[in-house]
Amino acid sequence: MNMEHDIDTDNDISAEAQQSAVRSYYGETLRSSSDLRTTACCSIGTMPEPLRTILSQLHPEVRERFYGCGSPLPPALDGRTVLDLGCGSGRDAYLLSSLVGEPGRVIGVDMTAQQLEVAERHRAFHAQAFGHAHSNVEFHLGDLADLAALGIADNSVDVVVSNCVLNLVPDKRRAFAETFRVLKPGGELYFSDVFSDRRLPHELLADPVLLGECLAGALYVEDFRRLLVDLGVADARVCARSPIALTDAAIEQRIGFATFESITWRAFKLPLEDRCEDYGQVATYRGSLPGHPHQFELDDHHRFERDRPVLVCGNTADMLSASRYAAHFHIDGDKHRHHGLFDCAPASATGSAAPSCC
Repeated sequence: MNMEHDIDTDNDISAEAQQSAVRSYYGETLRSSSDLRTTACCSIGTMPEPLRTILSQLHPEVRERFYGCGSPLPPALDGRTVLDLGCGSGRDAYLLSSLVGEPGRVIGVDMTAQQLEVAERHRAFHAQAFGHAHSNVEFHLGDLADLAALGIADNSVDVVVSNCVLNLVPDKRRAFAETFRVLKPGGELYFSDVFSDRRLPHELLADPVLLGECLAGALYVEDFRRLLVDLGVADARVCARSPIALTDAAIEQRIGFATFESITWRAFKLPLEDRCEDYGQVATYRGSLPGHPHQFELDDHHRFERDRPVLVCGNTADMLSASRYAAHFHIDGDKHRHHGLFDCAPASATGSAAPSCC
């Protein structure tokens, strides 16, 4: 297929046709990340150094067929079960394979057979590269919005990650509902995707380039927030964000009325409140997370320095104490006494227990 063809102007597209277009774009049109026509694909330079070391061990074909927009690989994964939604050629799945270790398990799901063929043929290569007796990675061809059809049970996964794929799924509400169904209580969704500053016309989904470049299916940020609230996820946190440039003239002319950015989100399967409430709780990071000896960033406004007490809202205290991060934090206080809304003033430069905005 010619990458320079004119952008299609059909007016509508069914869910089945949308998935077919995605499979064609990622299975046939794109041969490597250099074929992408926007800056959505993240630079290796944005990846933490420990992950870059693992990345250098991956098979070249797996690296070349990567089309993500972030680096959604959280810490504390040793021995955990991690689900990679839209695993593609397996780049993040194999990074996770090293991070969870031989006792852990990685499940990759993708809708494009050609991408999974690349991932499958390098399973033995990566098991040997990481010193595993057997591969701890399994791949499934299927619908990201129907994980039950793939046999992924309720409350069976510690962490779900996804890298610039959920925007391609027609039924996004069902996809996120399935994600939280399979997560264990206290489990974490940590994912990067493309988001827009407004609702996009539905007819743009008929354009295979706009769809394949992760633009036409991008969610409006506020609609995403409302979707999660509707699913019972009251407090999702932004961890990182960066603008996406429409470097192709035809794409810019077609969809340049909107602004796009890559956003990495963190959300937990926990009964959190819809506002940040103050219970006088204090969190202290122990400095014990692998790769984070001096500080840990929960999100874009919670940076915990080792051994420094930080005043936190009730939701943040729960995220740290009722998830796999619990062993790495000491939480003082409980929820017996409420002090109103949490004070979102900027962190103090001098106080030992500095408030942190939620």
